Amino acid sequence: MLARPAFRSASLALALALGLAACAERPPADDPEALAEFRQVNDPFEPANRALFEIHEVADRFVLQPVAEAYRDILPQPVRNGIRNALGNLRAPVILANDLLQGEVTRARITLGRFMVNSTLGLGGILDVARDWGVPGHSEDFGQTLAVWGAGEGFYMFVPLFGPSSPRDLVGQGVDIAMNPLTWLGQGAAVDAAGWVRLGLTVVDTREALLEPIDQVRATSLDPYSTLRSAYRQRRAFEIRNQETPGVGTVAPAGVTGFGQGVTQPPRPDAAPTPPRGAAP
Repeated sequence: MLARPAFRSASLALALALGLAACAERPPADDPEALAEFRQVNDPFEPANRALFEIHEVADRFVLQPVAEAYRDILPQPVRNGIRNALGNLRAPVILANDLLQGEVTRARITLGRFMVNSTLGLGGILDVARDWGVPGHSEDFGQTLAVWGAGEGFYMFVPLFGPSSPRDLVGQGVDIAMNPLTWLGQGAAVDAAGWVRLGLTVVDTREALLEPIDQVRATSLDPYSTLRSAYRQRRAFEIRNQETPGVGTVAPAGVTGFGQGVTQPPRPDAAPTPPRGAAP
């Protein structure tokens, strides 16, 4: 199946994270400030998460980052944009499904229209014609849908090669894979190869978009682990409310990678902004 590599990777990462998890020591009840901070951070497995973060850092510095830098050096910007466009277009059915599950009819209509235009006039999504016409895309995933339905985030977790996450978002990723029509294309060497190519391009494209933000975190943050944890939660909170991510310096803004996103660049200055969730049309 086309999504089988991603599903296997997610399963292995989750098993590793849960298998190594060890609870951080809870502050005593007579220290209310420390106890409040402990609950706010919501990182009961912090020692294990930090260990997994260090493993990820080694893999990133010696594998992911060099590959992403070579990808940027070898392929010109228009080619990289085309790949990012195509990856985002392939996510459109999943984004559409989550738009509908959240009751976002207007956003669902935008997603469907973008997919039809970009898949035809955009040569299979390589060109983002809809954005050029003033219709930028947006991101939705089942983790966001669960949040809209009232599901809590759960504890914080760091999964090597995937990055910051939570039980809600990991479950969401699994459901997104299951609802993706490409998952059910069938089996065979060609299908499996296509799945690996798509997964590889997604990972490299995502890491290339994060080259400068992650370099900045490493250069300026006294505790990159805590910085990324805070940035991840802030970004997810804004994505759930369908708002633009405030600031760009610690994580890539929503929609700039093909990893679960449906847009390749920030909206044009003359494009109408997307209203926050629940706002009057």
